[in-house]
Amino acid sequence: MTQISFDASALKKFVHENELGEMQAMVNAADSELRNGTGAGADFRDWLHLPTEYDHEEFDRIKQAAKQIQSDSEVLVVIGIGGSYLGTRMAIDFLHNSFYYSQEPADRKFPLVLFAGNSLSSSYLHDLVKLIGDRDFSVNVVSKSGTTTEPAIAFRIFRELLVKKYGEAGANKRIYATTDAKRGALKTEADAAGWETFVIPDGVGGRYSVLSAVGLLPIAVSGADIDQLMAGAADAEKSYTNPDLTQNEAYQYAAYRNILYRKGFTTELLENYEPNMTMFAEWWKQLAGESEGKDQKGIYPSSANFTTD
Repeated sequence: MTQISFDASALKKFVHENELGEMQAMVNAADSELRNGTGAGADFRDWLHLPTEYDHEEFDRIKQAAKQIQSDSEVLVVIGIGGSYLGTRMAIDFLHNSFYYSQEPADRKFPLVLFAGNSLSSSYLHDLVKLIGDRDFSVNVVSKSGTTTEPAIAFRIFRELLVKKYGEAGANKRIYATTDAKRGALKTEADAAGWETFVIPDGVGGRYSVLSAVGLLPIAVSGADIDQLMAGAADAEKSYTNPDLTQNEAYQYAAYRNILYRKGFTTELLENYEPNMTMFAEWWKQLAGESEGKDQKGIYPSSANFTTD
């Protein structure tokens, strides 16, 4: 199996066989609006082709920066919130050993990627600073504007730690900013200090940004192969272009959800039995909630992680 498969057999007692076919016209219309940019949110459709239409020069710089961090740091602190955090954390958890965060450096072989700026917890930041201790570290701050409260506070703390440990010039070489291409407080500060910068594409919303520099730099630092990651995503892009419901399992899933929602089923539960998919569920909840939860409408996304006795 090269991709996720969708099994709707358990839905037979809730959805009649003909109902899915009756959704085809609606799916065709939605697909046309999505592909042609005639529907709501048309300015944020670049995620559709992100696996194939991306900046290859920047992609090479991401891999070079990852190698630099791997050579001079034992820890990378990624500072971001929401879409600047969840997708990346999901991917690193999923792609690595179940005990990645507890492994010895010799077993992990690559820097430990840790996260900050996703809450206002002072105890979390205190504990994170203690965990890093005297180890060499770098920082990847991820923010479109640079003014979001939680990441801004965390970045201030870790920048001061870098300056104290390496001096101003040394700290500037260990800060990597993923931000807007042209404007914003973080972009202005990065240009003034000479930090290496990567771009959050204008047409990609935060919750869809994991295959941009937002996710690719930390994922590469962790030791995962981002060339293979993008190749797999490109295969998926190709696989899910046909709007035919008999061929496109992603659209089948969407159609069944729509049918069930109109029948009054307004809560969806994502269950999994793998502990390292916990953050996958958190990311999925953000994707669903922020995409659909508008104007008191939409399916409420929930999750559960199970173990067996």
